[in-house]
Amino acid sequence: METNIKAFKEGIRDGTPIALGYFAVSFTLGIAARNAGLTAFQGFLAALLTNASAGAYAGFLLMATGGSYLEMAIVTLIANARYFLMSSALSQKLKPDMPFHHRLIIGYDVTDELFGISIAQKSWLNPYYFYGAMLVSMPAWATGTAIGVTAGNILTTRLVSALSVALYGMFIYIIVPPAKKEPIIGLLVLISFAASYIFSELAIFSKISSGTGIIILTVVISSLAALFLPIREEEDDTHEG
Repeated sequence: METNIKAFKEGIRDGTPIALGYFAVSFTLGIAARNAGLTAFQGFLAALLTNASAGAYAGFLLMATGGSYLEMAIVTLIANARYFLMSSALSQKLKPDMPFHHRLIIGYDVTDELFGISIAQKSWLNPYYFYGAMLVSMPAWATGTAIGVTAGNILTTRLVSALSVALYGMFIYIIVPPAKKEPIIGLLVLISFAASYIFSELAIFSKISSGTGIIILTVVISSLAALFLPIREEEDDTHEG
């Protein structure tokens, strides 16, 4: 019991800086939710249940553009696909005999940041450590979104448009570090920008919704990249011979 309480407190400690970052970023996500027609409570509930940046933004964008439920499901699945890999890696940090309900709750809130502090644990991951981090980070994300919706209803249209740009800054922050590390990723980002622009301008694609366009471009570009421009893993230098 004492070990769990200690781990829970450590999770709160390590999750607090994450919560502050979540609050700042989710405020701009709230602007996107407001543009999609959501109320503050709806934005709060949507953020609390998803707790995802790219996935939530994609969902709000499709709401604003009148996308279908199927498009929303597919786009959200693609945007959050990286969590499959994170969850698989994080499962290796859990004791083999850990009860299923702990695994289920942890799997519900695997985010980039919570994954980072959890995978860095030196020994087995205590689920109460993760719960502590969740306790402070999830409410901050949801509250920031709700405040963003409220602010979007109060502020002028020009100011709301200006604040909306901050969300794109978050995505730029996500793609720039890996693009600098791997030139192939940087090239694919540029190709994606160009392809998206061409897709939106060609008359032949005019009857295709923006949500479907995102799905098509994501699948096509990522598949071609995996086929022709794979990132080679570094060879293990520790082998003998």
